[in-house]
Amino acid sequence: MLIRDIASLAVVPPGPLAGEKMRDVNIIQDAAVLIEDGRLVWFGLAKDAPADKGGPALSAEGGCVIPGLIDPHTHIPFAGHRAAEFARRIAGESYLSIMESGGGIRVTTQAVREASEEELVELNLPRLRRMLALGVTTCECKSGYGLAPKHELKQLHAIRELNRRQPIELVPTYLGAHALPAEFEGRADEFIDRIGSEALLQQIASEGLARFCDVFCDRGAFTVEQARRVLTRAAKVGLKPKLHADELAQIGATRLAGEVHAVSADHLETIDEGGIAALKEAGTIAVVLPGTSFFLGIEHCDVHRLINAGLPVALSTDCNPGSSMIESLPLIMNIACCQLRMPPVEVLSAVTANAAAAIDLHGRLGAIEKGYDADLVILDAPTLDEWFYTPGRNRVKAVIKHGEVVYKA
Repeated sequence: MLIRDIASLAVVPPGPLAGEKMRDVNIIQDAAVLIEDGRLVWFGLAKDAPADKGGPALSAEGGCVIPGLIDPHTHIPFAGHRAAEFARRIAGESYLSIMESGGGIRVTTQAVREASEEELVELNLPRLRRMLALGVTTCECKSGYGLAPKHELKQLHAIRELNRRQPIELVPTYLGAHALPAEFEGRADEFIDRIGSEALLQQIASEGLARFCDVFCDRGAFTVEQARRVLTRAAKVGLKPKLHADELAQIGATRLAGEVHAVSADHLETIDEGGIAALKEAGTIAVVLPGTSFFLGIEHCDVHRLINAGLPVALSTDCNPGSSMIESLPLIMNIACCQLRMPPVEVLSAVTANAAAAIDLHGRLGAIEKGYDADLVILDAPTLDEWFYTPGRNRVKAVIKHGEVVYKA
């Protein structure tokens, strides 16, 4: 398939892109792209396009073309909602206070435990279809609301089924150590040994139910030692480490991320210099979640501090029913641009090349590169700047996954 009539092609190089390299996006005006067998085989000036081989042609109609968007941190699939908590927070109550009073994750845990696997699939299919219409072609999905082996496995099986039923490529993560369920109150170590048992982790790995293992390591969640215990066991069976780190307090979670060579450390609102150094030495991707700060009304992560330190930074929605009920990755991109003062090319790198690195798929996704998967988004805006200039308006005209048009506006 030849894509022609491209006003501007945003050529993002393969990730990870660290520091100022996040701005190294080459914009080709009046461009074309050739796809064969689901992969990019040529791109450049339209006047230099290869001779027509009789395949189909697709007109971008003067729009900008970018790599498919990648959402590297979500808590899909879930059930239920927590709208009442949203109102409590608006009235001034903190997220931590709500969690400590029995709200928060435990409310969603009850809803997920009561839902069947099929119900989880049916509840989340429309969510993924909406994300596809906003340009997302790959999405990391976490368990973490079952908080018991059978319900965690149910979530992971639901992710597998969701991956089969719709076009977005889903990347599964096991997050059994997300919160302490009510039945284990005061017995956190016992819960960790159950939810992070070698037998359960081996089952998850051997059945291919997850690629990563994540732990919520923070004040009010799990300690550094408890997180280390789970991640060390997970690594032995081939589940790569990730960490929820430094969101609510500084307890050394990012240092642990560096120690275990985590693929990504996510949140980072309270990261310190030691944490930055640990991530940089380990080659860990820093995943910043501005939607969470926006939704909770708390201070944003200082993203420029991370970028200036030479870290590769990714952005994500953190889509979840408690702290970021946001499905729109373009909205997150606009928040990053307008509130975190990241320029459009930097934001684009964060949701493509670096987001791919945050899920360890940067060898085939997240870039305009020969041989890479043909995951592309065609916008109805001619430039990146015009796209970012119009927040709240969906400018996605078409989405291509593995060389196939999977969505058209």
